[in-house]
Amino acid sequence: MAQSRARARTAAPREESVLAERFALFAECLLTGLWIALASLPLLTYPAAFAAGSRHLRRRTAHEGGGWREFWADFRAAVRGGLLVGLAGWVALAAVWVDVRAVRAGIPGGPLVGVVGVLALIGAVVAGLRAAAVWRPGDTWRALLGAAGRRTVLDPAGSFLLVGGLAVVVCSAWFVAPLAIPVLGAVAAAAVAVEERYRRR
Repeated sequence: MAQSRARARTAAPREESVLAERFALFAECLLTGLWIALASLPLLTYPAAFAAGSRHLRRRTAHEGGGWREFWADFRAAVRGGLLVGLAGWVALAAVWVDVRAVRAGIPGGPLVGVVGVLALIGAVVAGLRAAAVWRPGDTWRALLGAAGRRTVLDPAGSFLLVGGLAVVVCSAWFVAPLAIPVLGAVAAAAVAVEERYRRR
């Protein structure tokens, strides 16, 4: 009888505690941030890197398998249309930089143009993160960005959460530059959580 109880105890699957599961997810976010940073090194590939990272984290939260190979396969699929999105992002950043220079030069109307430019850039970054968070192979970036732009406006609470995540990345890079790399995964996780929250409303 005692032997059968012992066998039943060893045969029963051991459940992970909530704390252990959350810590594992946090560690996965940090690892995903490293993958995103490596995939973003060509500079134009950051939308595809975030899309692949977000999909990896979605798999992880759904308790599905997946690792570096799946991330890389998703990255290659997302980079096809993502290069133009990456280029558009750098062009927008350059335009805002010119606006800020105009403000500093004291050009009439410069402050208003500068504020509008910075807000538009923040909105575009949030929409890009939201689009990357729901990307799946076969999706077009144009359709994803259009829908994400609408969600950015219709769900201001979720958008502000992502702005807070971006602020954490900027502060991390400002104080200790290497910290910004793993935190990228946390931003991708925040985008996935914001999109899931919007979907369940």
